[in-house]
Amino acid sequence: MRGRNPVAAMTQAEKGEPENGREKEKEQRGVKRPILPAAIPEPLQEHIQCDYVVVIHPGSNTLRIGRATDTHPAAIPHVIARRHKQPGQPPSCDKWLLRDGLNKPESNEQRQNGLKMVDQAIWSKKMSNGTRRIPAMPEQARVYNKQIRPAILDHDSGVKWTSTSHNEEYFVGEEALFVNPADRYDIHYPIRRGQLNIHDGPGGSLTAVLTDLEVIWSHVIQKFLEIQLKDLKYYRCILLIPDIYNRQHVKEMVNMILTKMGFSGVIVHQESVCAVYGSGLTSACVVDVGDQKTSICCVEDGISHRNTRLCLAYGGSDVTRCFFWLMQRAGFPYRECQLTNRLDCLLLQQLKETYTHLDQVCLAACCHLRIYIQGFLPTSVIIYLSRKMQISGLQDQEFQVRHPDSPALLYQMRLGDEKLQVRVIASVLFGILQAPMALFYPATFGIVGQKMTSLQHRSPGDPEDPHDEHYLLATQSKQDQSSKAAADRKALPKPSMFDDARSQAMDVAERGHMMEAELGPSQGDGMGHSNDGEESSASLFSRKTMVSQFEGKALGLDKAILHSIDCCTSDDTKKKMYSSILVVGGGLMFHKAQQFLQHRILNKMPPSFRRVVENVEVITRPKDMDPRLIVWKGGAVLACLDTTQELWIYQREWQRFGVRMLRERAAFVW
Repeated sequence: MRGRNPVAAMTQAEKGEPENGREKEKEQRGVKRPILPAAIPEPLQEHIQCDYVVVIHPGSNTLRIGRATDTHPAAIPHVIARRHKQPGQPPSCDKWLLRDGLNKPESNEQRQNGLKMVDQAIWSKKMSNGTRRIPAMPEQARVYNKQIRPAILDHDSGVKWTSTSHNEEYFVGEEALFVNPADRYDIHYPIRRGQLNIHDGPGGSLTAVLTDLEVIWSHVIQKFLEIQLKDLKYYRCILLIPDIYNRQHVKEMVNMILTKMGFSGVIVHQESVCAVYGSGLTSACVVDVGDQKTSICCVEDGISHRNTRLCLAYGGSDVTRCFFWLMQRAGFPYRECQLTNRLDCLLLQQLKETYTHLDQVCLAACCHLRIYIQGFLPTSVIIYLSRKMQISGLQDQEFQVRHPDSPALLYQMRLGDEKLQVRVIASVLFGILQAPMALFYPATFGIVGQKMTSLQHRSPGDPEDPHDEHYLLATQSKQDQSSKAAADRKALPKPSMFDDARSQAMDVAERGHMMEAELGPSQGDGMGHSNDGEESSASLFSRKTMVSQFEGKALGLDKAILHSIDCCTSDDTKKKMYSSILVVGGGLMFHKAQQFLQHRILNKMPPSFRRVVENVEVITRPKDMDPRLIVWKGGAVLACLDTTQELWIYQREWQRFGVRMLRERAAFVW
């Protein structure tokens, strides 16, 4: 269907008239009119002015939005606080660090098992003198930490609640996070784990979520970009969506952008391809670790290979929650900390970013120095000690807790000296290294009964898009269908001595159908070949068999990367991907994460590729850019390319033809 007008194929079927009859009728009337207006109106064929293009990257927890010419986008928490409409209405607050599946009876057992695997991976490494590390005994550190009491720095923390004296209808971003829970406001996150946050609770309907999105985006455009909403008719928009997307959600967002917000045109593109554009690469295995989800996809020459797309339902927020659990095991001195408190969640996120790392060399240096640690050991101190290889006297580390209407509290954490024994290294040190390693051993998150791995799924179909893949399959000629079925039968496994060929073929087809049903339509995209063509039934069944081994299970980050690369169709493409693993997003911004991931990929990649791949390269900061901005920057680059002219969907076209324009204009197979 690509390259054809979306209406050209449907007109005859809709009108029920033969083409010759319609042409004859036009000639009799003496009027030669096109079937529909020109796809791109004449005034819009001029060169695109990039400062009139707004790039929107919804992300998984942070909204990034700005003009294509901006150096940096505006980045705000993607959250809204809405005033209660009815007096006495109970407050509702969407979860941030908490999630379903954490309070199951087997959650703690799974968490403990994951932690054992992490500890085994840490302590199996040898020290510089050739001996193995000795696991730590945390009891003394726990006793010490429980004795710590906070010091009052100031009776006024200096932090204020968001003022609601004017009874505003809503607050967005940071203001929403600092709304007093005693005020009559509900807190909603319209996007969770890369998808629209549809749920059964208040504000969880599709209409409510889209309304929240429109309010948040409009507010940011007016406040940070200083663009009046009435002027959006002069602007165009580039919307960045996940690689595994929900068709219905994308359609509704495009409709909101064009018909409700009033943009004159829109381009929809995938995050992985824009990450490659933003980094200046041509091909890469893109690993996007966000706050709520982790997505992996192999991109080659601007094409996202569909078979390689994976979405893991964990990210930076899960590491933060795991870090909190590990600190509690070590007697975390701030005992009032609660995951249901938004401000405590912000504090935990800050502590994670400050203290956690993936530098096992630092741990080896600490063990070699026989340092006894009685509290937190920040990353900066570890690096300093590993470089200087010496320590003298006692050192105190501290952090502050500042909440509105409360005093500013100071918590101290003490470091010992080299005279004490290494066997009692505080377990908090382990939390510093263990929490980020949970990305590679996700059982440590303790999530039970939730689907943790999602793949590309077949489209459920759309009544507004009659010429989708289901239509194409249904209208294939019988000859094509019979030849394809014959080829598939040859590729199927040979029957056993107890089964005839007919019964086994039926059994294989039935199992394939059941596996496809298990994948479910939730993500709403079709499974296809890596070049976006049709995948044979045999290869599809083979892939589903492989997928069934981990579908729904918590797959470690390194294993997910290896699986994604392995799904590439040629060895040359696989070698390209091993040589260029691009890590974006803010969920893996730990010290030495690049070297850590590279080491794990090298150790686990197939031996056949280990011999032919010259260098496994993990790229975390291309051109010294912030990895959190690379996807948005790629959207900005896309806006300035002349080749994107044919990708624009204009408001008038959308109003007339709807979702069929996405099939016609999207840069990927819709």
